[in-house]
Amino acid sequence: MEHDIAAINEQVKRESEFVRRLTGEIGKVIVGQKYLIERLLVGLLADGHVLLEGVPGLAKTLSVKTLSAAVQTTFHRIQFTPDLLPADVIGTLIYNPKDGEFRIKKGPIFANLILADEINRAPAKVQSALLEAMQERQVTIGEQTFKLPDPFLVLATQNPIEQEGTYPLPEAQLDRFMLKLRIDYPNKTEEREIMDRMAETGKVITTQPVVAPADILRARQTVNTVYMDEKIKNYIIDLVFATRDPQSYKIDAADLIQYGASPRASIYLTIAAKAYAFLQGRGYVTPQDVKTIGMDVLRHRVIISYEAEAEELTSEDVIKRIFDEVPVP
Repeated sequence: MEHDIAAINEQVKRESEFVRRLTGEIGKVIVGQKYLIERLLVGLLADGHVLLEGVPGLAKTLSVKTLSAAVQTTFHRIQFTPDLLPADVIGTLIYNPKDGEFRIKKGPIFANLILADEINRAPAKVQSALLEAMQERQVTIGEQTFKLPDPFLVLATQNPIEQEGTYPLPEAQLDRFMLKLRIDYPNKTEEREIMDRMAETGKVITTQPVVAPADILRARQTVNTVYMDEKIKNYIIDLVFATRDPQSYKIDAADLIQYGASPRASIYLTIAAKAYAFLQGRGYVTPQDVKTIGMDVLRHRVIISYEAEAEELTSEDVIKRIFDEVPVP
């Protein structure tokens, strides 16, 4: 087993070489935001969609655009607005009066990287148009079903739900995002660098494509081979089940949780932990990898109760309690 892990370590170091080039190219535009960039790469490596939440002006959109420019893939940005229709996203049938037939016009969803900008500014009927695409990597228009390109990744941004003119995302939509990231303000040093770099009218910093889709697909195969011990697999199951039945783990949170995490949480937490270990240059997963990435996988899957809201608790508070009290292998 030690020999196998050593071989996986070597493979990880070899296949993760492109990560350095990619982060270096992104760093030409984005100052700081290590957490954001690292989690975007986890989503890319784990084949999981990512939802970015934060107040306006924190470079959410710019980070996604910069990532797409550094990867040699097709990229479409969809600006979600209150008057957007599902057909504007996935495509529609158009009647041709010359021959009396309907022809398919594909929407902007047909690309490798999709930026769903301010996704919560469109009503639920538009957000739900993404459900089939995000889960099954296909789109149905009329009677025909079309496969989406590989890799296919939805990177969505949203403002906090308290902001004016926003709609809450349906639970089915939220559950399809592997990660939900909370983006915070930069520190003083970073903001000064942002000011020096960006506070110049007309200045444009270009990003060159440094990674090919083949590099990403090959890295994903390596991520799948990253070793995860049975104890860590059981630890992930315990964490997810503790969100559904905290009493069985002697955690005083039963009244605080309305709905626990779905089975997708177990799957995504496993894959994301492997991808995170890959980014650290390791061929094996540690319990700390699970704890580090766990909040991003679980924060949007645990629905808190009215009692928790009355106590001014968030899903993050409840999840942190679970991480603190579930025994670590």
